[in-house]
Amino acid sequence: MSRWSGLPASLDHRVRQLVVQLRRLKDHSGLSLVALAARTSYSKSSWERYLNGKKLPPAGAVEALGRLCGADVPRLLALHEVAAQAWSAGRPTPEARPREVRLPEARPPLPQDRSGPPPRAAGDGAPVPTVSGAGRRVPLGSLVLGALAVLVVAGVALPALRPWQGHSGAWRGAGAALAGPAPGAAPEFTHRPGEVFGCRVQRRGGVLYAGHSRTDTEVLGSGAEGWAVVEAQCLLHHQGYDPGAVDGIVRGRTRRAVQRLQAGSGLPTDGTVGPATWKALRG
Repeated sequence: MSRWSGLPASLDHRVRQLVVQLRRLKDHSGLSLVALAARTSYSKSSWERYLNGKKLPPAGAVEALGRLCGADVPRLLALHEVAAQAWSAGRPTPEARPREVRLPEARPPLPQDRSGPPPRAAGDGAPVPTVSGAGRRVPLGSLVLGALAVLVVAGVALPALRPWQGHSGAWRGAGAALAGPAPGAAPEFTHRPGEVFGCRVQRRGGVLYAGHSRTDTEVLGSGAEGWAVVEAQCLLHHQGYDPGAVDGIVRGRTRRAVQRLQAGSGLPTDGTVGPATWKALRG
């Protein structure tokens, strides 16, 4: 069996899952990289990059390796499709420039008629303080009111610029609210021993959601973990299949619950959540 080097720590777990499956097929076949290059249309150096997570293998390479090894090619291509989406989303993009927010300016009052006497305060006969400039005199009180108006508008506008502040708390625990998709909004999943998550399943547009993930394509095999697993476990509970603790990790009890759902839906009972199983969960 080949001794593989570790995959890059920055590699997305969906890409990692595909590469691990391809490594297992290559080891099981007993083929060397040279033999793979000879029996496919991809070079030895290309296979080296594909199997070490340096480059996403094309669908043709995945299919070729699957057919050589007698593997489940449709399932491999489903894994590749999900990995390709993750690979594209993980590419660095130019840093976005912060959006400038321009607050409305307070308009000073119209200049007073300079032909009359200067403005006076009501009741005491004392002149109202004024500020002169550009050939006109503006009451000082009007300037203060204008400045206060700007501060009030700023107090309303600035909180609106950070609608996702504290979002991580909204996804954890019982009664997590279902939030709309926002790029980069979901917090990184971290599992703590004994921690479980709440489920609040709702039907929206004819589709069930539990408030943790909106995916309907991510492939979840044994040992997978993350918010998509929490979502699947919640939906399994809702559908009447007990996956055990809703802890975000696919273990034996969760796999058995998936198999029972698949059997009841007429799907292959492989215990892996894929696009067809997601459809059954959200139906």
